[in-house]
Amino acid sequence: MENLSLNEKINELVVKMAKEPNNIENYHQLSELYIQQNDYDKVMSVLDSLLAIKPDDIKALVGMGTMWFYERDFRKSLSYYNKALELNPKNFLIYYNIGNVFAEWKNFSKALFYYNRAIDLNSTNPEVYNAIAMLYQDIEDYVEAKAYYEKSLSLDPENSGALIDLGNVCFKLHDYETALKLFKKVFVLNPDNELVAVCIGNASTLMKDEQQAYAYYEKALSMTEDKYKIYICYAISMTEFKRYEQAIEMFKKAIAFDEKSQNAYVLLANLYSTLNRVPEAIELYKQALRVAPNNAETYMLLGNAHYLDNDMEKAISSYKSSISLAPDNDEYRLIYSQVVEDYVTCGGCK
Repeated sequence: MENLSLNEKINELVVKMAKEPNNIENYHQLSELYIQQNDYDKVMSVLDSLLAIKPDDIKALVGMGTMWFYERDFRKSLSYYNKALELNPKNFLIYYNIGNVFAEWKNFSKALFYYNRAIDLNSTNPEVYNAIAMLYQDIEDYVEAKAYYEKSLSLDPENSGALIDLGNVCFKLHDYETALKLFKKVFVLNPDNELVAVCIGNASTLMKDEQQAYAYYEKALSMTEDKYKIYICYAISMTEFKRYEQAIEMFKKAIAFDEKSQNAYVLLANLYSTLNRVPEAIELYKQALRVAPNNAETYMLLGNAHYLDNDMEKAISSYKSSISLAPDNDEYRLIYSQVVEDYVTCGGCK
């Protein structure tokens, strides 16, 4: 019924626009109704018609910029925002939107310039501080990111996205206690969010709270059908607590859940290597390569396993495959050269 009501409103506005083609407000109302329908093509069509009548309509210019931003055509998006900025250089939202464009282009300095200009015009909008925090997080300046997330949360204390992001930043700064508190706060606000439950499990693991970690992984598994990544996090946690056999079984659950993803194969193979179960590790690396045959890192890991198994010829062959896929990787080339040198020195010994 709600959709029908929305369609009725749209039809009424279309009729009104036919009768009053120069009534600007009708265009704005119709574009907002199409936004509610997520019909962005029609939003752009309406705004385009409006700009043909009134080229200096700032709201329409910003709307078109935003539509092109959603379409990921950032050049067109920026052109509309710049036109709006020329007409109204005191609008903080335009600066914020332009900052978003440069953030997408990974142009840190320009994005930061426009975000700071937005703050000059409106210092109480939490989204701008949040955007700056994300900029710093992208360049791995976690101290600055933390400060801006905290500022954002001082203005909007229950912003779940900012709470999670700040928790992740604290995680990167090895402040697991604060990360855990933040994730738990989000879980109170969103008790059905399995990703937050996994974050709590991960933080609990690093806080050495085995019982709590497992409890939250179990909660996460009960909340979703998409269990692959949860199985992997659960298994990694088990290895941290030296529950190796349980971890192996959990990795196997992940593999059974999604046989076409290579991550669980590789992680289980790594665990087998750590446990000196090298033949099993070799077989799993091979399975991972059947799933993702062009992965240079997996070939390198397979080479390492063959090396541990004292099969130098197979190790060298795997290293060569790795280098052929990643010819600019100096670390891979160095390992290959050292192994070949050892092989030649010992006269091709096994």
